[in-house]
Amino acid sequence: MTRFFTSSFSHLILFIGIFIMIAPVWMIFASSTHTSSIINMHGLQLFLGDSFYENYNRVLLYKGGFFKEITALKMFFNSFIMATGVALLSVVTSLMAAYALVYYRIKHATLLFWIIFITILVPLELRIFPTYSVMAELNLVNSYFGLIVPISASAIATLFFRQFYKTIPDELLESAKLDGANTWRFFIDFLIPLSKTMIVAMLIFMFVFGYNQYLWPLLVTSSEQYWTVVMGLKMMSGSIVHRFAFVMMSMVPPILIIILLQKHFIKGVFQDK
Repeated sequence: MTRFFTSSFSHLILFIGIFIMIAPVWMIFASSTHTSSIINMHGLQLFLGDSFYENYNRVLLYKGGFFKEITALKMFFNSFIMATGVALLSVVTSLMAAYALVYYRIKHATLLFWIIFITILVPLELRIFPTYSVMAELNLVNSYFGLIVPISASAIATLFFRQFYKTIPDELLESAKLDGANTWRFFIDFLIPLSKTMIVAMLIFMFVFGYNQYLWPLLVTSSEQYWTVVMGLKMMSGSIVHRFAFVMMSMVPPILIIILLQKHFIKGVFQDK
């Protein structure tokens, strides 16, 4: 009986937490399906309205910004390109950096790793202007390359891959050498397949990280054609229901990525050692 009440109480706390997190999102979504007049008169709504298609279609195709040159659809495209580029480049560079630190006989490899890791302690705001100066000198302002590359190096991902590689038995490397595999083939044919779940987990982390960036895209893009979704949340104009619709649509890409890859994500984060 005690176990029953303990389990019931735990589930009750869990449901309360879920309700607290979901209720505001649901209210914003429900309100986004009404007209502006209803929201202005009665406030946020709990039930769906009949203006879903009209509101969301207008938000996707409406040209906003200072010069009325950018649509939400274009901002979603820009954010997807940026987030995907950051995720892929971060994983590739982190995989190779961790591989070099663990499997190559580099003098002071541990010191080099901690120098990489310490970069986490350097806030983006402290290095953003030197980084912008470099991008400007290379004529990479207002480009996808300028949006992606400067924020793609990830010390966290390097840490995860390094720690995972250290759990792989040395016998695997010896067996690969006996089979005639060189260092590159060992990396491609052995380590990457073993790192699949970890790679997926890091892809999700870095996709969300790139998708949520605001300060760097704001600085490196002066053209509205490179605005991202997070910038649009601040700068797009329109009625309150259109803003609500924009907020709801901005949540869709990262949620879809997490839902589609959740099994690999959980395996990657809680991988057996």
